[in-house]
Amino acid sequence: MFSIPNVITALNLISGTIAVIAALLGRIDIAPYFIFTGAIFDFFDGFTARLLKKSGELGKQLDSLADMVTFGFAPGIIMFIILIFSISDSNELGLNFQEHTRYLVQNWASVVFYNLPNTIPTHLTYLPFFALLIPFFSMFRLAKFNIDIRQSDSFIGLNTPANTIFFTTFPLALTLNFENYFESKWLHFIYSPEFVTPLIGVMSLLLIAEIPMFSLKFKNFNWKNNKLRYSFLLTSLILILILLVWSIPLIVFLYVILSIIENNFNSKQNEI
Repeated sequence: MFSIPNVITALNLISGTIAVIAALLGRIDIAPYFIFTGAIFDFFDGFTARLLKKSGELGKQLDSLADMVTFGFAPGIIMFIILIFSISDSNELGLNFQEHTRYLVQNWASVVFYNLPNTIPTHLTYLPFFALLIPFFSMFRLAKFNIDIRQSDSFIGLNTPANTIFFTTFPLALTLNFENYFESKWLHFIYSPEFVTPLIGVMSLLLIAEIPMFSLKFKNFNWKNNKLRYSFLLTSLILILILLVWSIPLIVFLYVILSIIENNFNSKQNEI
């Protein structure tokens, strides 16, 4: 039970749990880094299992349980806090990012659970709960992956790590741009309920969409067999160097678009 791969999987779960705790305490500036740590553990548990020949059904189930926390619950809570931020975006007290976020979380909680006077628009008070669509659909996505024999070498629908990495853009970019946030119209738009809410809905639905998406697993390093993967990785690297944190959503969108293009190309090839 307590094999090295399973212990590494448990470290993935612990990393995700710390990310949730940090986010609920208003520290969405550091929560993404615990998710990234969990992603590293998620990679190495499978790698170690194959290396030590310890793969088994228990490890598979533990992996899904850990992923549900790190790549389902944690991003849901982070976006939960982002939605709280989006419906109460004034900073009359002149607080720094950490203090401001903690204040907003406490203020929202006092409104919802203690019915105290507030300035949050009544029709938006419960909107943050919409972010729980992320763990809701992630649960179905992970369960489906475990029993879907079509997903041994590729994916059907957006995988949960990619979806999670996409949503880490919001806290990371907000941390970097907080000083300019209240004067920036385009940042206000990106973090507005009108933009964030439908985006959460679309990305959540992509988790269970019947869209074949390529995997980054290399069976060999031959260019002919991995042109799409190499092209994606090279383009992603260029985007990261140019756009830094803003490259993250573009890379995820690129992944989805390339997957759709490849799927259509393969379908036409099979028809010939």
